Amino acid sequence: MKPHAARVSAVALSLLILAAGLAACGAKSETGKGEPEKLTLDLDFYPNPDHAGIYMAQEEGFFKEAGLDLTIDSPSDPSAPIKDVAAGRADLAITYEPEVMLAREKGLDVVAVAALVNQPLTSLIWLKGGGKEGVKGVADLKGKTVSYAGIPYQEAFMKTILARAHLSLSDIKLVNVGFGLLPSLISGSAQAMLGGYSNVEGVDLRERGKEPEITTVDKLGVPTYDELVLVARRSTLEEEGQRIRLFISALRRGTEAAVKDPKAATEAILAANPDLEPKLAAAEVEATLPLLGARTAGKPFGYMDPKEWEAFGAWMHDEELISNQPKASELLSNSYLVDEIPE
Repeated sequence: MKPHAARVSAVALSLLILAAGLAACGAKSETGKGEPEKLTLDLDFYPNPDHAGIYMAQEEGFFKEAGLDLTIDSPSDPSAPIKDVAAGRADLAITYEPEVMLAREKGLDVVAVAALVNQPLTSLIWLKGGGKEGVKGVADLKGKTVSYAGIPYQEAFMKTILARAHLSLSDIKLVNVGFGLLPSLISGSAQAMLGGYSNVEGVDLRERGKEPEITTVDKLGVPTYDELVLVARRSTLEEEGQRIRLFISALRRGTEAAVKDPKAATEAILAANPDLEPKLAAAEVEATLPLLGARTAGKPFGYMDPKEWEAFGAWMHDEELISNQPKASELLSNSYLVDEIPE
């Protein structure tokens, strides 16, 4: 580990470089000088607890202080944001690590620039109970129905999970229910579901008085990955890099503020999406904030591990989800992350 003084000097140097870049491009700094720069962000879905850091930063004015005039858009189709970035219709978008790899396969001009959630949320979930016929482990899924959202790589997740229990997809009935994961499990039409998030659907089930057994896919044989990431257009990174650094820095501040004040974070999410049920939203925010605040030791906020990305890419290649095994440098860049100066 570097000595404390060396780390402070390195961080200070990076901030001086950032300030010089801002002066060169005429961007507004956190001192309030200059004109705010417009920036558009596409969410991956409607506003929800996964976006607590973003809306807290917006509520607290951190983006404005960073010299950004931020517009947030919510898609009706979760696959649209990454396409919007590639086409230049949005500056940044939230998407998923597997989608970044599929985008590269399609030749889309995108690269991940920060992780919002640096671990899997996607889970295999079943309800406890059911007597002798109930599910107590993956091996008990034989002959049973498992619902999923119809995403191809989640079918590959299921294949990998079953293989560890010496089962195959032919041993279960895998049913595409789209957005109907919770109803399928609650109604009993499926005995397990794959694709719900531990911090969303898992919490929802508990709030309904159910007893869900929730296991994220990385605990079941799937290589770990970053569930939620920010992507930008690679071809514009050189000219847009300063705005991206400013956004990520403000997002870090918003995330830290949300972790310190879950009530305020919940209120910010409810203001962004009044259709959410307040009690459930508060419970989901409580479960989500530790995930948003998770940091890789010694690394800045938003860090993505290149070795983990390459391992996950190798798995996707082995599962024939992509034809070429990618290098991390083709998928991500940690160059736009700026950490705080240590106290």
